[in-house]
Amino acid sequence: MIRRESHQAPPNFLVEATSMRHEIPLLYLEDLSVGDEWRSPGRTITEADIVAFAGISGDFNPLHVDHEFARTTPFRGPIAHGLLGLAVASGLASQAPRIATLAFLEIVDWKFHHPIAPGDTIHTLTCVESIEPRARGRRGLVTWLRRIVNQAGRSVQEGHTKTMVRGRPRPLSDGAAEADDD
Repeated sequence: MIRRESHQAPPNFLVEATSMRHEIPLLYLEDLSVGDEWRSPGRTITEADIVAFAGISGDFNPLHVDHEFARTTPFRGPIAHGLLGLAVASGLASQAPRIATLAFLEIVDWKFHHPIAPGDTIHTLTCVESIEPRARGRRGLVTWLRRIVNQAGRSVQEGHTKTMVRGRPRPLSDGAAEADDD
């Protein structure tokens, strides 16, 4: 028996996409209905996430990065940047569901209800609020309600966003896919 180190991929790991056992479906505009809901996997927010976000954003507010100062606040310790929570939720929601998104258009409204602390595990709940077809159905505006929920089931952030979603490609009579030219 040949023993491989756990960090090595099994033989023939990289195979053609057509031979994959499971594929995450890509949803198009026609696949969505008002009221559809999804829950993302969870992700634990770490102190490293907070420090990295401070570095990327330039926001070194002591509430986020100074433990001694943060102990004197009502939160009794450092908390994550609100926009870090929104950014992580955006990533989580991008896979639950996986949508044929053409563009992120707008944050319609966003509320920060409660802090996210290091060690909190969050997930995103996503609901289709409205669908407005455009370009004869080749694409459309989708309004989403997104809610970030922590490990205790508490909604910590929520709001509405709008994206442009592609319609399902339509085959032409010669078998080529329809071009999206406008």
